[in-house]
Amino acid sequence: MNTPAHGSARFDLWAPEAGTVTLLAGGQEYPMNRLSPERGGWWTAAGAPAAGDVDYGYLVDGDPIPLPDPRSRRQPAGVHALSRTFDAGHHQWADAQWAGRELKGAVIYELHVGTFTPEGTLDAAAGKLPYLADLGIDFVELLPVNGFNGTHNWGYDGVLWYAVHEGYGGPAAYQRFVDAAHAAGLGVIQDVVYNHLGPSGNYLSRFGPYLKSGEGNTWGDSVNLDGPESDEVRRYILDNAAMWLRDYHVDGLRLDAVHAFKDERAVHLLEDFGALADHICAETGRPATMIAESDLNNPRLLYPRDTNGYGLAGQWSDDFHHAVHVNVSGESTGYYADFDSLEALAKVLQRGFFHDGSYSSFRARHHGRPINSALVHPAALVVCSQNHDQIGNRATGDRLSQTLGYGQLALAAVATLTSPFTPMLFMGEEYGATTPWQFFTSHPEPELGKATAEGRIREFERMGWDPAVVPDPQDPETFTRSKLNWAEASEGDHARLLELYRALIALRRATPDLTEPGFEGTGVDFSEDEGWLVLRRGRVQVAMNFSAEPRRVAVRGTAVLLATDDAVRPEAVAAGHLDLPGHSAAIVSE
Repeated sequence: MNTPAHGSARFDLWAPEAGTVTLLAGGQEYPMNRLSPERGGWWTAAGAPAAGDVDYGYLVDGDPIPLPDPRSRRQPAGVHALSRTFDAGHHQWADAQWAGRELKGAVIYELHVGTFTPEGTLDAAAGKLPYLADLGIDFVELLPVNGFNGTHNWGYDGVLWYAVHEGYGGPAAYQRFVDAAHAAGLGVIQDVVYNHLGPSGNYLSRFGPYLKSGEGNTWGDSVNLDGPESDEVRRYILDNAAMWLRDYHVDGLRLDAVHAFKDERAVHLLEDFGALADHICAETGRPATMIAESDLNNPRLLYPRDTNGYGLAGQWSDDFHHAVHVNVSGESTGYYADFDSLEALAKVLQRGFFHDGSYSSFRARHHGRPINSALVHPAALVVCSQNHDQIGNRATGDRLSQTLGYGQLALAAVATLTSPFTPMLFMGEEYGATTPWQFFTSHPEPELGKATAEGRIREFERMGWDPAVVPDPQDPETFTRSKLNWAEASEGDHARLLELYRALIALRRATPDLTEPGFEGTGVDFSEDEGWLVLRRGRVQVAMNFSAEPRRVAVRGTAVLLATDDAVRPEAVAAGHLDLPGHSAAIVSE
């Protein structure tokens, strides 16, 4: 059903600029009338079907082609076809005992439904939840699942934000997935995109001023967050966020690229998200976690609303990714240039941001501001050594595991999972998957598919890549290649790495010093010349050798809790040092 949260009838529609609107429902036409002035721009249809599943659409200003509902919950025949009603209340939830969980101390696992399993469905993904629970995961973060044109897509070309892609199983399958996750002890975070719409199937401008023409961001016209009629546009967004949290029992939202929001209101949309989360938490008794993807390095997103912050629970920290990536891989071109040192990693570990007002050579300006450690716990920063963007936006979609050995992958795992922050893994990372994760689309329109493929090639040509190595996003093989090969997980160094991830996550959960201390409880020693770094968290020290050569590293402790290389001698700790083989790490307790 398309009922807005403020209590409208089943098929009510916001179309302030339309002259006439007719509802087409169940094959019959129902003329729509404007509601009262206080419900400006809303239309209603007397006599429309009051119950049962109905296929429906809207005829606007005499156009004979029906448009799908902007709040459609189902699109069985695709985003250009009729919508279908869906009553979320029919699902019999089995998660009454689920109390939710906080971000602090948690580990997140990011996955794409279409490539996580061979079947590429929510029900198939639910079958892997026991594996994730055994790994020690706390939250599953799903890449966007809303309606897009075609059969497969990253999800960031969505045009119907309220619908669940039919190829994944639709909204009923989504409810089953969340129920299964909660039964397995896992929370669910849904990635949502409110900063742009995809190139095919976006009819919002036919209904009203959802977009600001001529005021674009990287992906097209900006969403109208602060112009005329923007009250209803913001309500459209916030109602959608509430839908995931209420109707689908989701535990949190990852807000895509919030730096692309263009909002000059005194109360920013992000502050509205923070308030919504608090309201739903009070209503349900479970945390509602809002995590922003932002490249602004602006800690205001994390500050409480009563200190003029936005009150979000977390934000992604690209600086951590960049510092780890450079130090394990040696890659230092483009935006990695500023992070080409252990000093950069040390700063990130202690302060959260590297660019906290410092000069960014990639941006050719100063960037960011310091985090007030009295207002923010490090757990509010979500960090990773790999994610869908940092892999998929490479020319060939190559993972670290396609070029690095076990030792370097183990170092990346230790750095991420013992950091003061909230670690996030990208699907398959835990066993060193060798399958790439490439940019793929399935636009049915030949001209759009061609433009997408050619644009991708031009983009990487400008960056110096050979066009011949850039996969065609429209080639079905690009999608197929990106599916995980689960057989790898039980083989050789893949199995060894998987056991290391299990052990690291278990140690993190059992060791409060790895999750409790704030920024003030974090210290770092390092040698730029020798390539080693020691992270101190309470009574725990994490010694990491990023050099290919053996290094002797001074530590204080009585026991080695974990080592990535069997050659590490635990008895050496008593002498106040560890001999670390090249590309290895060890965790020591005092």
